[in-house]
Amino acid sequence: MTRILGLAGWSGAGKTTLLSRLIPALRAKGYSVSTLKHAHHTFDIDKPGKDSYLHREAGASEVLIASAHRWALMHELRGAPEPSLAELLRRFSPVDLILVEGFKRDPHVKIEVHRSANGKPWLYPEDPSIGAVVSDVPPPGGSLPWVSIDDLGGIAALVVELAWPLDKALDVLGEPGAAASAR
Repeated sequence: MTRILGLAGWSGAGKTTLLSRLIPALRAKGYSVSTLKHAHHTFDIDKPGKDSYLHREAGASEVLIASAHRWALMHELRGAPEPSLAELLRRFSPVDLILVEGFKRDPHVKIEVHRSANGKPWLYPEDPSIGAVVSDVPPPGGSLPWVSIDDLGGIAALVVELAWPLDKALDVLGEPGAAASAR
């Protein structure tokens, strides 16, 4: 059964660095892991001049590129609205855990990643979907589980403990019953 958990925090808090350390730790415990990263800017995973890039630039709605080692599907929105977190989650193949980086305003369960040197405000307690905090300092109020940002084993345990089943996440994200159509 696929379960999801978000890592939320301001830019510069260390979410991506933490994920790159956390994925191998979870895999070593036997979990299959996929990730979903939200970008606030235009991005491109293709290279100008390559065949797939030329197909997309020519107007293809989707371009799937495949090899013996991996495949990738690029979907151009072409003016359509950005897909919701629920829509994107439904596109994943089954895994044990989907870790979501970003989407900090959505109501799925999240661990806040916070660094005091960043000078940014806490997301907790304003965000009730924060279930724990990973930081270099304890959170204000002390009512949430807190693990040091350097305690990878403790963070992995929090992820496993707090992650929601995909069905529950889709219900909370406003697409009840949508898990039945998940891949």
